[in-house]
Amino acid sequence: MNNQTKVYIVNTAREAEAKIQDLANLGYNRDHLYVLAHDKKRTEHIAEQAAASEIGVSEEGVFTAMANLFRSHGDELRAKMTSMGVSMQHAEMLERELDKGKIVIFAWSGTPYDGDRYDPDIIYYPPFL
Repeated sequence: MNNQTKVYIVNTAREAEAKIQDLANLGYNRDHLYVLAHDKKRTEHIAEQAAASEIGVSEEGVFTAMANLFRSHGDELRAKMTSMGVSMQHAEMLERELDKGKIVIFAWSGTPYDGDRYDPDIIYYPPFL
């Protein structure tokens, strides 16, 4: 397992599958490779095809997962991303990419985050300016 989280934005399911395979070849455990699309069915389909994971209760925590039942879809997506260590500012930027139909891939360090805590060392591809 790698100790640094990396976040990738890709355009298509094929690109997502290729990136996940590349990350697995670099030594990332497939249990720590996650995919997120705006649409839940698309997320499920890509995760299944790429042998990746979806962000779920074990990553989000029980309280966040329960709260997501009452949140808007955008709030739920941002909560999933912040549970992976993404700051709220970056989660909002990533959500805008999801709104455009893009796919976000997480090569997660495995460190859970909650509340206002985030991972300042995440590397984003492409980089945010």
